[in-house]
Order: sequence, then C-alpha cells, then structure tokens
Amino acid sequence: MKLQVTQENLNKALSSVSRTASTKSTLPILSNVLLKTVGNRLSIAATNLDIAITHNIGSKIASEGTITVPARLTQDFVNSLPSGVIDLELEDNKLHISTEKYQSTINGVSAEDFPVMPEITDGSTITVKAKVLKESLSQVIIAASNDEARPVLTGIYMHTNNGDLYFVATDSYRLAEKKVMPLTQDVKLLVPANAMQDLLRILPDDVDSVEIVYDDQQVCFRAGDIELVTRMIDGEYPNYRGLIPSAFENSASVSRADFVNITKVSSLFARESAGSITLSIDEDKKELSITSVASQIGDNTAAATAKVEGKGSITLNSRYVLDGLNVFNGSDVALQFNGKLDASQLIDLKHNDYIHIIMPLKS
Repeated sequence: MKLQVTQENLNKALSSVSRTASTKSTLPILSNVLLKTVGNRLSIAATNLDIAITHNIGSKIASEGTITVPARLTQDFVNSLPSGVIDLELEDNKLHISTEKYQSTINGVSAEDFPVMPEITDGSTITVKAKVLKESLSQVIIAASNDEARPVLTGIYMHTNNGDLYFVATDSYRLAEKKVMPLTQDVKLLVPANAMQDLLRILPDDVDSVEIVYDDQQVCFRAGDIELVTRMIDGEYPNYRGLIPSAFENSASVSRADFVNITKVSSLFARESAGSITLSIDEDKKELSITSVASQIGDNTAAATAKVEGKGSITLNSRYVLDGLNVFNGSDVALQFNGKLDASQLIDLKHNDYIHIIMPLKS
C-alpha cells in the first residue's frame, strides 16, 4: 500500500472513527483502526462489535493494500502534524507516515483478524434530512436510560404511527417524543442511544440528507462519506403512549428564557434534595413560581409572568426540567399538569411536534 492524503482529511476521518475502537475488549485488534484502499479512496474504519463506523476520504493511490494500526496513537500523531500532504507506505505490516519534516513508523497488525464490517444486503431504506435528524435525535436522546438492567430503555425507538415517523426515548422518569416527518411505510427500530450519540458527533455539516438502511438485526446510517452501522436492541418497547395524559387541568404558558432562568436559580438550592423543586401556578397571580429548599443553607422562590389556566403545584427534578427546556426551539413553552402525582408535560407553543413528559417527585 502506497498513497498520499491530506492531513486535514485523514485527521477528520480518524477523529470520526477512533472513539469507536475498543480499548477494553478481550480482542486487542479492536483497539486498532482499519486502513484500506477502495478504488481511489482510503477507507478508515473501527468497530467495537456493536457499532462500526467507516469514513472514506479522497487519496492519490500508487498501490493498494490494507492494514490495522493502533487507533489512539495514529489519531494523536496525525492530529499533531502540520496541514499538508501526508505519504503513507506499508512494508511488512509497518506503516510509514511521512511529510516534508516528519517521518514515523507505526507497527501494524494484519487486517485478516479484523472483524468484517457488517453489511445490510437486503434491507429497507428511508431518507431523512440531515438537519431534521440531528434536531430530532438531540431532542429525545436526553431521555434515554443508561441502566443496562433494562436494555430496551437504553435505546431510541424509531417507529411510525398514523402516517408519521416518531423518535421516542424514556428512562421511566421522563419521556421525550418527536414527530420527525410523514412516512407511510411501517417502521419499528430500537437503536442504541450510545450509537446515536456517535452519529450526532460524526454527522457532517455539509450533507443534506441521511440514508437509513435496516433489516431485522441492524441499521445503517449513511451520510456523505460516513457510514455508521449498529446492532439493534432486542426486545419490545413499552406502550409509552399510555403515559401521556389526554388532557390537563393546569397550564402555564411562559417565555422559555424566563423559565430556564428561574429553574436554574432554584436548582442551586435544590442540590441537597436531589434536585427537587416545586412549581406552582396561580390564575389570579398570572405567574409561574418555583420554590426550592436547602435545609442547611436556606430557601428560594423565583417567579416568571405567565398565561395561566388553573391553580396548583407539582414537584419535579430540576435537571429534567432544564434538559427539556434546553432542547426546545421556540421562544415560548407551556407547563401542563393535573394532580401532584400525575405526569407533567412541557410543550412548545409554536411547534407541535415535540413533547417532554416528566414524572413528579413525592413532595
């Protein structure tokens, strides 16, 4: 293998894939990245057996070949090189990397033992605008669980209902649902949230759309020169729609910026009580107020002008409230709830495609 690439392109590709390389696996080769010539391009890939990421870059190839090299060392070294052309030459499993002022040799391992990149040969395909996919994933991924004891809750549930594609995540304490786009084909995909974190990290800003190809076991996301393949989670996603109340007795419409500010201030006094804050609305006062108490420090009440219907209070986790508020796009939101023990809901008053459900704490 002998070729030339630019430092900028190689560094970007290594940055995309190297985090996926596993340093804790019992298979040492999984801590390597695969370098492989494909036509007039260099393919850089890494996998941890659950997720595989491939990034193709343009190159000037003199001779073909393939090798695996340590991911972290190669990434750090290429990142340290000045911009310009890099020469790569493989001799006896040793990769020689050179520029005008730098020469280095990295001992590689034959690619024969590297896991084959999974391929979906007979799958279904949907196409989503890249901007829409990024926004949708960002809005729901915050509600996914990281508790491996309940694996289905560690995923993003992508499914169709009544002619629309939805993304959903829940950890049983909160739930986020995003209506993504109209879609008539039947879709039910349970995708690991950590794979979608990787996808958000590597999605290029200059691509217009993402192709999603899937079969019964895995799903592939293709965007420009980047491809991410992940195994899907086995299991049936819970019937989450039963958690969403059909109507609310109490509602406060308020500026999102004001809501964020009073929640942040109140959360400072809620650290002792695991983030517990009490949100109250009063139709007469026309305001949303938040109270928090720290027995050793003091207490706090902060309020914002609101358009209020009803009267009541509910105790929520301040971090969950802030997480939800921070992913809304509109300038005005509404907090809706019934009794103290019922689920509350945050909605965007301008866009009706996203809801954030938060379960109450015992006050």
